[in-house]
Amino acid sequence: MSRPTNLTELPACGPFREVVIDLPAVTHNVRTIRERVGDIAVMVVVKANGYGHGMIDCARAALAGGAQWLGVADLAEAVELRAAGMTAPILAWLHAPNESFDSAITHDITIGVSSIEQLERAARAGRARIHLKLDTGLSRNGLAPAEWVAAFARAAELEVSNQIVLEGIFSHVSNTHEEEDAAAAAEFDRALELATAAGLNPTLVHLSASLTTLTMPQLNYSMVRVGIAAYGLSPLDDREPSEFGLRPAMTVRARVAAVREVPAGVGVSYDYTYRTPTATRLALVPLGYAEGVPRAASNCGPILVAGERKTVAGRVAMDQFVVDAGDTPVEVGDEVVLFGDQARGVPSVAEWARACDTNVYEIVTRMGGRLDHVVVE
Repeated sequence: MSRPTNLTELPACGPFREVVIDLPAVTHNVRTIRERVGDIAVMVVVKANGYGHGMIDCARAALAGGAQWLGVADLAEAVELRAAGMTAPILAWLHAPNESFDSAITHDITIGVSSIEQLERAARAGRARIHLKLDTGLSRNGLAPAEWVAAFARAAELEVSNQIVLEGIFSHVSNTHEEEDAAAAAEFDRALELATAAGLNPTLVHLSASLTTLTMPQLNYSMVRVGIAAYGLSPLDDREPSEFGLRPAMTVRARVAAVREVPAGVGVSYDYTYRTPTATRLALVPLGYAEGVPRAASNCGPILVAGERKTVAGRVAMDQFVVDAGDTPVEVGDEVVLFGDQARGVPSVAEWARACDTNVYEIVTRMGGRLDHVVVE
C-alpha cells in the first residue's frame, strides 16, 4: 500500500510515471508578477514547450493571470499558439536562415529582428510588425552596436513608407551580477537615444527577464519578459521561489516498479559506482535519461520515496534508476517524487539543479520522453 506524502493537493499518482503541472500555480505566479511591476506590460515566455510545462496550457494560464504578451523562440511555436486559439500578441525572435516571414504575416505574429538583412526580409513580407533586437553584451543574436545607426536609419525609412510597423526595441542582460546588468542597461539606453535621433518611437521597450524583473525594477522599462518565474522557480540560486511569492508548478513522480533485498557489497547499476554499504532494500524507479532525468544525478539526485528522503544509488540509466531505501519499508507501487513544490515536503527543482551542477531551467525543460502529462486545473 502506498505511504502518503503531503501531496494531497495533487491528484493521486497515476499507474507508472508522470509530470504533473499545476496550472493555478502558473496563473498565481503571473498575477504576482503583474502586481509587482504595476502598469508595466508583462510578456510570459512559453518557448521550449513552456519550459517543459506544456506550452498551450501554460499560455492560457499565463493569460488568465494577466499576461498581455506571449514570447516564443521561433515562428513554428508561435503558429502553434495561434492554431490553439491564442489571440494575444506573440513575439518570436529566433529565425531560420532566409526565413521569409510569410507565416508571421499570415498568423499576425510580431517578429524579433536581429540583423539588417532580417529587417529587409520583414519589410518584403508586407507591413510586418517588428521589435528590433539589440546585442548589449551577450554576444548572441541581435544587432551589434556597430550596426545600430544604420539599422535605425533603415527602420525609420521602412516605417515612413509603411513597409513595417516598429512596435518595440529589446535586448537581454547576462544575469552575471548587478554591475554587468547595469552596464548592459546603460548600453541599451545609449541605443535608445540613437533610435530616437533616427526618428523611431517604439511603444514597447524591454530588457528585463525574470531575474531583473524581480530584483532590479529600474530596468523594467515599458515591458518585462518573464520565463522561469512564471513557472514558480527562482532565477537566483540562493533564493527560494517563496521569497518572491512564487509557487513551483511542476511535480515529477513515479511508482516503484520493483523491490529487492540485498546483502552488503552488492554493485548497483552500470559501472558499479555504488555498492551497498550494508544489507539493504533496493527500489527500482522507472525513470531515466529518456524521460529527462540527468545522468549527472547518479549517486546524488534527491528522491522522496514512501514519504522519506533518499538519494539515487548508482548510475541513472536510460529507463530507470535505483534507490537504496535502507530499512524504509518500501513496496512495489509506492510513490516516488523527484521534485515539486518544496512547501509540500518534496525535493525542489533547485536541489536537483545543485546536485547535477546545472540550473533550474535545464532540469524542468528536459522533462518529457515517456512521462504522462497530467494537468491540474
